[in-house]
Amino acid sequence: MIDIKLLRDEPDRIREAMARRNAQVDLESLIALDQSRRELLHESEQLRAEQNRVSEAIAAKKRARENADEEVDAMRAVRDRIKDLEEAVRDLDQKLRQGLLMIPNLPDASVPDGADESCNAVVRTWGEIPEFSFEPADHVDVGTRLGILDLECAAKLSGARFSLQKGAGARLERALISFFLDLHTGEHGYTEILPPFLISGETMEGSGQLPKFAEEAFKVEKRDLWLAPTAEVPLTNMHRDEILPADRLPLYYTAYTPCFRSEAGSHGKDTRGMLRQHQFNKVELYKFTTPETSWDELEKLTANAERVLQLLGLPYRVVALCTGDLGFGAAKTYDLEVWLPGQNRYREISSCSNCTDFQARRAGIRYRKDKKPEYVHTLNGSGLAVGRTVVAILENYQQEDGSVVIPEALRPYMGGLDRITRQT
Repeated sequence: MIDIKLLRDEPDRIREAMARRNAQVDLESLIALDQSRRELLHESEQLRAEQNRVSEAIAAKKRARENADEEVDAMRAVRDRIKDLEEAVRDLDQKLRQGLLMIPNLPDASVPDGADESCNAVVRTWGEIPEFSFEPADHVDVGTRLGILDLECAAKLSGARFSLQKGAGARLERALISFFLDLHTGEHGYTEILPPFLISGETMEGSGQLPKFAEEAFKVEKRDLWLAPTAEVPLTNMHRDEILPADRLPLYYTAYTPCFRSEAGSHGKDTRGMLRQHQFNKVELYKFTTPETSWDELEKLTANAERVLQLLGLPYRVVALCTGDLGFGAAKTYDLEVWLPGQNRYREISSCSNCTDFQARRAGIRYRKDKKPEYVHTLNGSGLAVGRTVVAILENYQQEDGSVVIPEALRPYMGGLDRITRQT
């Protein structure tokens, strides 16, 4: 959420930022609401001063044993007007907050301008794209032939956009989760968290999921509980409404959760296989930092996610998202895109973002620097999306005989297995 003072003092800056994002936001209505609210507050303050004056007059007359009925009637009228004003201000506060909650974060000056993903900028690439002596298959064909992926059974159980993995396929998913967590806690200094997978509406709002993305989430019927769309949501809210000591920052957290998304508006996109599902596993990286260090911490967080791909030997590139492709809460984002031979293209496997004080302002997360508390900066990134990593391994490590070689770094987590072969 943006600072209301910024809307008052620098509305042109917000207009320019929304234009860069191609975001349709009714700023003029919010500015008018804020102006009305301030006018009502000013009137209320004047009436309170009048209330104090009349109270003194009543007290003086009572001490002099004089009739004060006129002043009492005036006091009653002032009191009733103040009550009406307070109710009006509360109503405007709610409307103003709801409007502010719908404004996306302001893009950093370093974010390239552009309308959509075609304008994203490639920052760097890593690894050699594999060459095959045969036509590489996509992960669905590879996994189905090996007997480790059964999309038909998943559809029977839950419908479209779910997967069921068996044997070495299920072991591979579990191995990746453990590998990611061990790497980030042991090598990168993150503290592992296992949060609830059902979270409240207030928690969803604090991270930026509500009210903007309600249609893309799953809600428990008749309960204020939502299925977590990403571990970013509970991790953001771990310190909701807290003031953190400056010497505790930065805080690094990592968490595994299943992620649940309705994929509203994505009809017809990536309907084949495991690329876009209603349920998938992910290991999240999250940071609470000071504003002065958050940009350096974004580079470090991105490098932490890259390290996973490097150890797995998966070729990838780092892409700086343009303003038109930037996520709602992000001021700047790097996407890691892994190479998928079955599609002959790079596909996103991690997004690493600096949300500056956008989430912290919504969730009331501050730190004390000297005497005055300030809002922290929050950063998040996938480290990595587990299902898409399975996809990348199946496609990049497939062999002509149909088997799949296990990346060396992952073999200890696979019980020493170095290759997946056909299961009966």
